[in-house]
Amino acid sequence: MTTVRQRRRRVRTLFAAALALTLGVLAGCGTNFGTTADGLQRYRWKMTVTVGTTSTWYLAAEKFGEDLARETDGRITLQVFASERLTAGEPTAGVEQLMDGGKDFSYNSPIIYAGVNPVYGAAAAPFRFDSVEDGYAAMQGAGGEAYRQQLAEDGVELLGWGESGMRQLTNSHRAIHAPADMHGLKFRIPGFGLYTDFYRSLGSNPVGMPFSEVYTALQQGAIDGQENPLDVIYSSSLEEVQPYLTLWDYSYDPLVFGMNKDLFDSLSEDDRELVKRLAADANEFQVQQNRELEAQELEELEAAGMQVNEMTDAEKKEFKAELAPLYETYREVWGPTLSAEFIPEGY
Repeated sequence: MTTVRQRRRRVRTLFAAALALTLGVLAGCGTNFGTTADGLQRYRWKMTVTVGTTSTWYLAAEKFGEDLARETDGRITLQVFASERLTAGEPTAGVEQLMDGGKDFSYNSPIIYAGVNPVYGAAAAPFRFDSVEDGYAAMQGAGGEAYRQQLAEDGVELLGWGESGMRQLTNSHRAIHAPADMHGLKFRIPGFGLYTDFYRSLGSNPVGMPFSEVYTALQQGAIDGQENPLDVIYSSSLEEVQPYLTLWDYSYDPLVFGMNKDLFDSLSEDDRELVKRLAADANEFQVQQNRELEAQELEELEAAGMQVNEMTDAEKKEFKAELAPLYETYREVWGPTLSAEFIPEGY
């Protein structure tokens, strides 16, 4: 059977070949900054994703770049950097770089944006959504519009939503069924205040570190576990260093497809429409790939030796009970608009 990783490598090869062909045909015309013979602006853009080259994030970014080059005959090109290479693996610095114009595009979770401004953490409120469908629908409504306005204030043009999925838990010691199973374990988590407070309330020791360092830290026993959606767990080969996987769907994780706003505003109307249309295509591709491949990813993780346990609704309620006082605190952090959409009163 062809594995998900093999399929993704094939897709990456096709994207790279198509882009190389487009640029090769145009090599004689030149692709430096400047204008074309008919006065259109040329661009060479940079985009980063937090995770590796076999992730659906990277595949969608490559598709976006290939589509840009093809539809503009090479006038616009995009170079994609995996694993936050432009900021030495530090995703929060990558978001700041996007806001400041040090790069042009990125896929990042709102959790990473919360490292810059804590209001962005609202969408990741634990145990708020039961499925990716529920979470995705919320991002298309008033909640997503509130994010669009906040992102614009911080220098980012929202080009729509990708999807990392429901965040799961891995560790090297035991299956997790109850809060007591978390006691004493050291988990790498994103630098997000609510997650930090939540894990501490469960008796575990949450630590922050760049995701690029997580595999080695797990391998060396510096940390006991981590939490991420399945696509990130799979594309990072964490089954090699984590024997236990707990499916608890505790947090929905959308992806901001962001563009530096000053750059977006500087484009011609035609180029703005082109970017929005191709970004929408890339998001649709990424979400579809992420959902379609998740079942096979889980099957392959189990085949590789991971012990998988899926929490029952009753077990989830024990964890959710720890959140009530934290929700009260974070409603004040997130403000009335985002709180009303993502953690309404009485939830």
